[in-house]
Amino acid sequence: MTTDWNIAGYNINSRLLIGTALYPSPDIMCQSITASGSDIATVSLRRQSPDKNAGNEFWQLLKSTGVKLLPNTAGCRSAAEAIHTAQMARELFDTHWIKLEVIGDEYNLQPDAFALLEATKELIAQGFHVFPFCTDDLILCEKLVIAGCDILMPWGAPIGTGKGLINPYALKVLRERLPNINLIVDAGLGSPSHAAQAMELGYDAVLLNTAIASAVNPVMMAKAFRHAVIGGHQAFLAGIMPERALAKPSTPIIGKPFWHQSN
Repeated sequence: MTTDWNIAGYNINSRLLIGTALYPSPDIMCQSITASGSDIATVSLRRQSPDKNAGNEFWQLLKSTGVKLLPNTAGCRSAAEAIHTAQMARELFDTHWIKLEVIGDEYNLQPDAFALLEATKELIAQGFHVFPFCTDDLILCEKLVIAGCDILMPWGAPIGTGKGLINPYALKVLRERLPNINLIVDAGLGSPSHAAQAMELGYDAVLLNTAIASAVNPVMMAKAFRHAVIGGHQAFLAGIMPERALAKPSTPIIGKPFWHQSN
């Protein structure tokens, strides 16, 4: 799969980003990453740290897949906590990329818009390339762009729910209003058709974890998502036919042969 997509100064060949949590074993995780074709994988500093013994083993496994790591601030509940975690991630993983998560609600894990914007401004000032995990709220997304973000990661649905795109209209509006921003649907996707739907809206990529890692066969599911993302992106580029209120025959009446039976 080839593409001319450039994200944060990095040319990649896949529009599917993958998570590294919840797999039944490290080996299946690596096989799934390879099967997905992903060039970028997210990793939580809280879960695995390369300066610890177990973390170093995990770190070496990820490096063996050849993916570029995108550390995240999963589990952070305040701007200060997220900023501190990002700083540690930059030192340990030797990258200025950070997927910024600041959770505001325990029930649906919805991002705290105010803390997210605060942390984004500070981290950009510190030289980070911020990938903010946000909701599909247009005003929040516009403020994040004004703050300096050229990548946004609006959710499709709450994390781990598998509900797919619960508000396609809002996601479509974001795509139309922010045409020059890299938009990546992150969270809530449960099936390959959800990923294809996001790509058909014109999104640049999708990021998912649970739908692959928790599948009966994660490696096969990774392949399925890989093909869905390719298909959805190609469909968008090809030009998807608009919906119509009335039926329209695929075979035109004009020029159609007919027979007249005389009495």
